[in-house]
This record gives sequence, structure tokens and C-alpha cells, in this order.
Amino acid sequence: MNILVLGGTSFLGRAYVTEALRRGHRVTTFNRGLSGADQDGVEAVRGDRNSAADLERLVDGRRWDAVVDTAGQQPAAVALAARLLRPHTDRYSFVSSIHAFADWPALPVSEDSPTHPCPADTPADQPPANALKAGCERALLEHFGAERSVILNCGLLIGPYENVGRLPWWLERITRGGKVAAPGSPDRTMALIDARDFAAFGLDLVERGASGRYVTTAPAGSTTMGEWLATCVEVTGGKAELVWIDDEALLAAEVTPWVELPLWTPDLPEWQGIWLADTAKAQAAGLNCRPIAESVRDTWAWIQERGPRTKPYTQGSVPLGIDPAKERRLLEQAAG
Repeated sequence: MNILVLGGTSFLGRAYVTEALRRGHRVTTFNRGLSGADQDGVEAVRGDRNSAADLERLVDGRRWDAVVDTAGQQPAAVALAARLLRPHTDRYSFVSSIHAFADWPALPVSEDSPTHPCPADTPADQPPANALKAGCERALLEHFGAERSVILNCGLLIGPYENVGRLPWWLERITRGGKVAAPGSPDRTMALIDARDFAAFGLDLVERGASGRYVTTAPAGSTTMGEWLATCVEVTGGKAELVWIDDEALLAAEVTPWVELPLWTPDLPEWQGIWLADTAKAQAAGLNCRPIAESVRDTWAWIQERGPRTKPYTQGSVPLGIDPAKERRLLEQAAG
């Protein structure tokens, strides 16, 4: 197939390109060249997806069997790309997010769950918000229709080249050794999907000419907080000791869920559905998720190859990770 990837150099986009090339597809990438290098074997077109002139230059004389959009964050940008690409491709596969569902993370969600009421014609350059992905979906459907569109509501991604840094932060903290504040309960179930498995499933759907919406993450209960943190200890050399600190103590110490100890969510009503998305439709369509240990090992190998990171990991503009002094106080309190 001849596939256009909007993005294609950072984490999930990179995983799509790697898998598409491995399968023998012809790949064009369209990006600004700021997030990373394009892989050998692609036709790389530089441009800004927010620019109609750049998109018109992209489509001039070209046609693709499918477009894969891993980078759409604003409804206006998705609407512009979809409008200009519609005559030049048969199908548009859009990577949305589980954030698009209005009830998440308080409740479990499925393909039938309501999405945030964000309109397709939302003005450009909105500040980051969960609802924007729902607007992106509506913008795509307005221009491509349901029969030519695939929407994948992405869960929590991990794996090599992760650019948010949740798993890398834990691996780098654990490799420093000593006592490590482990949040909540080791039995807390989770659902983490490797970007490579997500990309493989997304390309399976493209190859089959599928349409519709798919909640795309690992099955609920596929791992636990204890399992994946223990694997982090193992792959980094086993020099760290996990000290489990319960939700009540963490909240009393004003530890910010999800951010200061990445992926930790307390057992509170507003977080009850976070790892319970219904993936039955995606599994029936062939979604296959590798063991968590493989993702952790491969991410650690990539970190060692990459070398030390000079900038902090961030979620948006918020730095990830707990201040070492605050962690020490937590550990001292846990020791009594």
C-alpha cells in the first residue's frame, strides 16, 4: 500500500512508520522535522499541518491508499487536513484518545460511550484539553464520513522512544537504587499498551479497509502496579528496594496523582474507570498486546542506547516526577 503518515518521527508515529516499512508498504511522512529524524526508506515532505499552502504542496501530484494521523490535536487542524486530503486518499485513520470520552476516567468506557461535546468547528489554537480530541473526531467524520474513517481511542502508551517519559522516569529513578517510593497498592490492576502493538493493530485495520471506532489499549487487568515496577527493578539491575506507600499517606503528603509518581491514581471515585476500558471490539479485530516485561526491557535498552536525558520529562508543561526531598520525607514517614 501507499500510506501517508502525518507526523511519523516521534514515538507512536515512528512505530507506525517502522511497522509499515517492515510490511513492505510505501510511506510518505509529513512533518516539520522538529521532533526527530525521518527513517530511511520514507519519502519525507516537510511542512506545517496548520498551513493550507503546505498541505496543498504535499498533495500536489500525489495519492495514497490511506492516511494515518498520529499528530492531530486541534479540531481546526484535523478539519483542514481532512478537507484537503479527501480527494487524494481512500481512507483516513485517526489516532484519538481515551480522553475523548466524557465519562473517563471516572467510569469504564467502550466504543458506545459519549464523547465530550467539542464541536468540529472549534477555533484554532485552543489550549490543551481532553475535549479537543472529540472535536478532532467530529472534524474527520464531517469530511470523510463514517465509511472512510477509522478512529482509534488510544489508551496509555509505553515502549521504546516514549516521549512523555512516564516509564522512562520510573526506570531512571529505579536505576539510581536505594529505597524507592512505590505508590498505592502493588495489586492495583493496570492496562498499558506498547506503541508497537498499537501501530501493528492500526495498520491491520488500514490493510483490511476497516472503518469505525476502536478503543485501543491493553485489556483491563493485563498487569499490575507491582508487576511492572518489579520488572523495572529487575531490568535495571535489582539494586532498588520498592517501599509501598498507601493512597492515604500519599494524598496526605499532597502528592499529585499521575504526575509526581507517574501512572499512580488513588482509589477514589473520580479515578475508578481509568484502567477498565472495554477492549473487546479491538481484541475481536485482532489487537494483540505483548507482555509488559518485554516493553519494559526494550524501553530500558533504548534508554541505555540513547544516553542520559538533559531535560526533565513533562506532561504538557508540567514536569513529571517527585522531588527527591519530598520522596525522602515519604520514605521516612513510612519507616516510622
